[in-house]
Amino acid sequence: MTNTTADRRRGLSIALALTGLSVMLGACNTTGEIVTQSVPTDYRQRHPIAVQEGKKSVVIFVGKARGGLSDAQHTDVAGIARDWVREGTGSVVVDVPTDTANSRAAAATYQEIRSVLASGGVPSRAIVKHPYRPEDPGLLPTIRLSYSRIAAVAGPCGLWPEDIGPSILDPGYNENHPYFNLGCASQRNLAAMIDNPADLEQPRSETPAYTARRDIAFERYRKGTPIATPSPDAEKAKLSDTGK
Repeated sequence: MTNTTADRRRGLSIALALTGLSVMLGACNTTGEIVTQSVPTDYRQRHPIAVQEGKKSVVIFVGKARGGLSDAQHTDVAGIARDWVREGTGSVVVDVPTDTANSRAAAATYQEIRSVLASGGVPSRAIVKHPYRPEDPGLLPTIRLSYSRIAAVAGPCGLWPEDIGPSILDPGYNENHPYFNLGCASQRNLAAMIDNPADLEQPRSETPAYTARRDIAFERYRKGTPIATPSPDAEKAKLSDTGK
């Protein structure tokens, strides 16, 4: 009787120990599934390209002894005018320093900036002057032109929310998942190269065909003559007269 009771107790202890071990293993398995599925594996989902309203600006350096724009600055302001006509969503704000050593030269430069913007297609009502006093007197006060536009953006990059090395706290490490920052720079560069952010949502409408050139090509095709227009410099590009 004593041996039978001891065997029963021993069997009951083993069964309880196996049951507890299975519960622990099941809990670990459930926790691992939650962690490994928290971060998307596709870089386009981790770092999506979004369409937002941003700003474009250009800085004009002005000395205290000379007002007006140099040739390079004139080109920069003319470029701002062309870009504003194409993509601007607000006024062109011109920050002009006041109460500084170059304030008189900056005022004269602002007048020329208005003329260049107007000649580039920016109406006078869309040019807003914003006087300001520099916070740091040691820096050269500048004139800044800026306007709002719709832009495609992605990022920010350089975020490392988790350690990319092996860790017992990351059950997904052994599954070779990509780290969080992978692909962010590519998405950010692609967003910067997009000319029209609307292209991300819909295709552009087709432009009408150039009928004058098309009629010439059809007439040459009907006569059996070459469609392409021969270049007058084609013979000059040849290195030798072999084959003539």
